[in-house]
Amino acid sequence: MLDTHDGDASPRVPKYYWVKRQLLSLIESLPAGSPVPPERTLASEFTTSRTTVRQALTELVVEGRLLRIQGKGTFVAKPKVAQVLQLTSYTQDMRAQGLHPATRILEVSYINADERLAERLAIRSGGRVLRIERLRMADGEPMAIETAHLAARRFPGLRRQLDRYASLYEALATVYDVRLVEAEASIETVLATPNDAQSLGVDVGLPLVLLCQHSFDASGHPVEWVRSLYRGDRYKFVTRLHPPREEQQGP
Repeated sequence: MLDTHDGDASPRVPKYYWVKRQLLSLIESLPAGSPVPPERTLASEFTTSRTTVRQALTELVVEGRLLRIQGKGTFVAKPKVAQVLQLTSYTQDMRAQGLHPATRILEVSYINADERLAERLAIRSGGRVLRIERLRMADGEPMAIETAHLAARRFPGLRRQLDRYASLYEALATVYDVRLVEAEASIETVLATPNDAQSLGVDVGLPLVLLCQHSFDASGHPVEWVRSLYRGDRYKFVTRLHPPREEQQGP
């Protein structure tokens, strides 16, 4: 049951939430990168405990409104990157945002497809799959970990092409004449594991956005299956919605 004021049906606002709202007003008046006063100062200003202030700050960090840097303090975060859900490369997406994209390859290897991955790529179970794990960055800041899976037999020599092309999609189109025209995507939230946190430079347990994408070419053949982990504090996803075709056509 919610606590209420005497004679008032509205719920009582927790103290930390009131502090959080005051901090939001402060954040909105400051440019990105501005330092936020220390916990001790804020606790004195709001006449509350440092524990209460810490809870408010932690939620704002998780929501991407504040950035906490170990040993330096807490700062106003940059606006989140608005990622449009469409079939474009990461390089194109970041440049459209006015950001400088960069990619660091974490691991490239061949694996044997289990039944589920084999079905996704339309190959036999145990078939050879090229696995490409990359760290995606924007303006030098880690943004996402992307792991792509492609059938090795369909794209021979692709591993050698990764150094020649800034975009995997560019390599597929130029070298293999394969272009993605359709994809199915699922989105959910997960928490950063120690390995994820180390690669992305965030705290363990930070909410991440998990985007799984199954892409197809013009013939309807699967091209890749990708598992991407985006920083929940730096990303938001945008799409345009339409009614189903039957509703558009009418009776």
